[in-house]
Order: sequence, then C-alpha cells, then structure tokens
Amino acid sequence: MATPDTASAAPSLLDRLTGANLQQYVVYVGFIAIFIFFAVVLRDSGFLTQRNLVNIILQTAPVTIMAIGLVFALSAGEIDLSIGSTVAVSALCAAMAMAAMPQVALPVGIAAGLGAGLAVGFVNGALVAWLRLPSFLVTLATMGLIAGVARSLTQLRSIPVTDPTFTGIFGSGAVFGIPSLVIWTIAAIAIGHFAFRQTRFGAHVLATGDNARAAMVTGIKVPRIRLAVFLISGAMAGLAGLLYSGRLQAAKYTLGETDLMTVIAAVIVGGTLLNGGKGSIIGALVGSLMMGMLNNGLILMGLSVSDQMIVRGLIILVAVAVSLRETAR
Repeated sequence: MATPDTASAAPSLLDRLTGANLQQYVVYVGFIAIFIFFAVVLRDSGFLTQRNLVNIILQTAPVTIMAIGLVFALSAGEIDLSIGSTVAVSALCAAMAMAAMPQVALPVGIAAGLGAGLAVGFVNGALVAWLRLPSFLVTLATMGLIAGVARSLTQLRSIPVTDPTFTGIFGSGAVFGIPSLVIWTIAAIAIGHFAFRQTRFGAHVLATGDNARAAMVTGIKVPRIRLAVFLISGAMAGLAGLLYSGRLQAAKYTLGETDLMTVIAAVIVGGTLLNGGKGSIIGALVGSLMMGMLNNGLILMGLSVSDQMIVRGLIILVAVAVSLRETAR
C-alpha cells in the first residue's frame, strides 16, 4: 500500500500531461485535422484518390528538400533567404552543362547543379561566419543577385533537359514502383534527421543557435558551424533544382521563386524556432506535406488565387501562433 509520501512523489497522469511540451505535436494535429477536413469536404472531388495523394507528395518533394537545409540554418540562429533563387540557378547550370556535354550529361549535370548550390552556400556562409554580417541582409542581397544571374544566363529562355537517365533519376523514374522523388525525399529526411539528432555536429548547431557566445566558450567552432549550415542549405537548394529540372524536363529562371515563403512556413510550423536553438527535420517534413495538401485542397475547392492566399495565410498564422508561442529564454 502506497504511503502518502510515496503517492505525493509519484507524478499523476494529469501532471505528466500538463508538464509535457504539447506544442511540438501541434503540427501533427493540424495535419490530421486539415486532412480530415478535405477528405470530408472534397470526398466527391478526387482528393482521396491514390493519384492525387501521390501527386501531393511529388509536388512537395523539392520543398521538403529545401526545408531540411533551412532547419539547419534556422537552428543555428541564421536564415537563408536565397534558397529560391539558388534552386533556379542550380537547375539552369545543370541543364546548360548537360546541353554542352551530352556524352557525359549525368555526371556533369549533377556536378554543375550541386556545385552551384554549394558555391552560393559558401558565399553566404563566408560573409556571415568570417565577416560577421547579418544573415538576413546577406541572403536578402544574394537572393536578388542570384535571381538576376539566373535571368541573364539564358536571356529568360527555358532550357530543355532531355537526358533520359537524368530525368529518370531526378524526376520521372521509379524503383520497385516507388517514384524517384519519394526516394530522394526519404533519403534526405533520414540522413538529415540522423545528422541533426544523432551526431556531435547537430548538437553543436543547436548550441550555436541557443547561445553562440556560450557555445564558443565551450570550444565549439561557431564560425565553422555557421559556414557548414549555409553549405548544407545551398546543397539542399541545389538538389531541389535538380529535382525540379528532372521532373519538369526543363530548367527556367522561375523555378523556386515562389517557394521561399512555403519553405519557411513548413519549417516554422514544423517546430523550428526562428531565433535558433530548436529544430525538427521530421516536423519540417510534416509541415511541408501539410502545405502541399493545403494548396491542393484549396485548388480542388475551386477557390480563386486571392482566396487561396487569404486562407493559406490565416492557417499558417494560427498554426505558428499555437505551436511557437515562445516562453522567455
């Protein structure tokens, strides 16, 4: 028989529920709620068909890839506004390289696309880590700079991507019936989650974002961490550019230019703090799928573009307000 002291020491179910950080589960509850809503309202419009659900996953794959990179940047207390422009220039560099050397289209396309993304990430990271410039202003400037470069590369013309191996790997292909875009998403999420949660590097990223000065005192190379997260963000944007060009079988300067706000919303709704110190790769995945499902459902409902923007903005605002109402740190 439990004594009063033992009973008082044992936490009750209510205490454990109220003591838990329920905010981290809001994105999952919101995802389920939005899914159920569209499933009921659009039951006669094809929302629940396998083709439509798979299409949502395929359309959100590049956004999910970019979101992984942004989780690392935001968790370190930085932000990368240039990811959308990086997608376009990476896709164009890949397409141009493949057109120039069709005999070795696959390796040169991959090298050019990822190389462009890494180059942008290095420039951003160097300016932030070594010159100690604010990442918001640095990436805002490079966003415009890279967008101009993307437009000038081909004089606003799209470049076809015709290599079947490239388009199969990065777009229309499948392995055992699983689309290549889904495979890329799963691989990126698995690697990103492991690096973020199970490695010393991930711990250093969170420590840097939580308190850079304290992290530096403990021996963490904060400038290196900042450079590394921008390299990761640039590489993920470069990979997203390859996925866009592979799926669309063409590269154009407009690729990724409307994705920035969607990526930021997916990451923030997924539980990553804007001021650093906390992030979630899995949450970013769910947030990305939720944004894709939201876009798809609003289109099937027949809402106008302006109405879609209003509803989407309201839902994001409510989700952010509920899930990321920060306490004093």
